[in-house]
Amino acid sequence: MNVAIICTSLLALLLFGLGFSISMKRGRSEGAGGYPQDQADPLFKRIRAHANTAEYAPMFAVLFLFIGAQNPAAWVVWTIVIATVCRYLIVAGILLSPTLAKPHPLRLIGALGTYITGVVLALVGFSMN
Repeated sequence: MNVAIICTSLLALLLFGLGFSISMKRGRSEGAGGYPQDQADPLFKRIRAHANTAEYAPMFAVLFLFIGAQNPAAWVVWTIVIATVCRYLIVAGILLSPTLAKPHPLRLIGALGTYITGVVLALVGFSMN
């Protein structure tokens, strides 16, 4: 299977899975639909994880599919995989953190990896022009 397609599908699974998780949690909450302000609230963390994924997954998906269709070098394919892993790490860091008011190592690693791989893949995209 094509790594770019697998990684794009994994990002889609992450985004839609988080969305479903939020809907299920809101459905079980009193008031069903409010936005909690407590950064330790599980619903708040799910909402933030979903929003963060929604910010980055679409652009990564476009880059993955565009670059993946160009028969990229092995290191580029690995960059796609690392970008996908970083997106999962940041979500894990958000959901596993006792509160979002304090840093979590997985969030840091995921964020740095997102920025670095995003810039690298964007530059790779330019070079395939």
